[in-house]
Amino acid sequence: MNSPAKTAPLTTSAQAPPLEAALPGIRPDDPTRRAGPETALVPPRTTRRAPAPRLRALDGLRLLAALMVAAYHYGGRDGEISEAWGTSPRQQFPTLHEWFAYGCLGVQVFFVISGFVICMSGWGRPLRSFFVSRATRLLPAYWAAVILVTAVFALPVVAYEAVSPSDALVNLTMLQQPLGVDRVLGVCWTLWAEVRFYALFALCVVLPGATRQRVIMFCACWTLAAVIARSADEPLLDVVLMPEYAPFFIGGIGLYLVHRDRRDAYAWGIVAVSWLIGQHYAVRGLWHAPNPDFFSYRTSFGIVLVVTLGFVAVAAIALGRLNRINWPWLTVAGALTYPFYLVHEHLGWVVIQALHRDAGLPSAATFALAILSMLLVAWLLYRYVEKPFTPRLRGVLDRSR
Repeated sequence: MNSPAKTAPLTTSAQAPPLEAALPGIRPDDPTRRAGPETALVPPRTTRRAPAPRLRALDGLRLLAALMVAAYHYGGRDGEISEAWGTSPRQQFPTLHEWFAYGCLGVQVFFVISGFVICMSGWGRPLRSFFVSRATRLLPAYWAAVILVTAVFALPVVAYEAVSPSDALVNLTMLQQPLGVDRVLGVCWTLWAEVRFYALFALCVVLPGATRQRVIMFCACWTLAAVIARSADEPLLDVVLMPEYAPFFIGGIGLYLVHRDRRDAYAWGIVAVSWLIGQHYAVRGLWHAPNPDFFSYRTSFGIVLVVTLGFVAVAAIALGRLNRINWPWLTVAGALTYPFYLVHEHLGWVVIQALHRDAGLPSAATFALAILSMLLVAWLLYRYVEKPFTPRLRGVLDRSR
C-alpha cells in the first residue's frame, strides 16, 4: 500500500476549512480517520450513503393505509367481491359498508407518504443508486405476487378467470397499464402512478442533485404544469403529469422539507397548496349524487376529512410529534405493507368465498380471517422472497455498469 498522504493539521480558523468539508464522505467519527499530529486517511473500501433514521410511525401509517384499501375492497364496493360474498357487501355489512367506502382514500394517503419517503431517500443519492433502491424495493415482491395470483387463479377450483399467459408475462414488466393489457393485480394501477413519479423526481431532482431550492422549484413547476395539463385536456400531458395524483406526491415532498426545517415557509406553502388542490380532485373523483345504481355513500365532507387526516398524520410525523411511537414491531408492519397491498384484493376474493360461502363462517369472522390470511401471505413473501432476493438483485445491479 502506498504511504499515507500527509495533510495540514486540522484547524478551526476561517482560512482553512475542516478536512471533512474538503473530503465529502469522511466524517469526524469515521474509523478510517486516524487522530494524530498528521492525520492519515485510509480510503474506505466502499462508499455507502448513511441511512436516514427510520420513522417507525410512518411504517404504522403505511400499514393503516393498506388496511383502509383492504376494507374498501372487501366491504366498500360491489363487483367481484359480491361474487365472493354471495351478495352485495351492503347486505353483509349494513352499517360498516358506508365507512368501508372511504377506504379507497388510503391510496391518496399512500401517495403523500410516497412523496415524503422518495424525497428523503433520493436526497444526496446519485441517480444510479436511486434507481437500484427503487428497483430492489419494488420488483422481487411484485414478481412473486404476479406469479402467485396467476397460479392461484389457474386452479380449477377457483371460479375467477386468469389472464392469458401472454398478458401475465407482460405484467412482469409493470407496464401493463399503459399497454392496455389485462392486469393480474387489480391494485397495480397505483404502481404505474408511482413509477411515473419516480421518473419525474429522478430526472428533475436526483440527476442534477437534490437541494432545497431545486426541490421547491420542482414542486412549483409540477403543480403549475399539472394544472395547465388539466385545463389543456391533453391525454399525453395527463399521463406524464398526473394532475389527479400530483398534489399528493407534491404534498409529501413538501412535508419532507418541513421535516428538514419546520420553519420553512416555502415548504408549508407547498403543503397547503397541495392539500387544497388534492382535496378538490379527491371530491371530484370519488363523490357523486346518491344513486341506487352506485355503491357509494361517501360525502364530500367525509372525503375532505380523510384527505386532511392523511396530510395531518404525515405532518405530525414530519414534525416529530409521533416519535414516541417507536415500537420495533412497526418495522415489520412496514415491511409487510407492500406485499400485503399487492396480493390482498384478488387472493382475498378466493379466501372470502372459501370461508363464507363454502365454510359458512359469519361475515365479521370471514372479514377478519381474510385480513389475517393476507397478512400471513405478505409475511411469507417478505420472509422467503424479499429478504433473500432483494440483496441479490441489489448486488447484480450494483455490479452492472
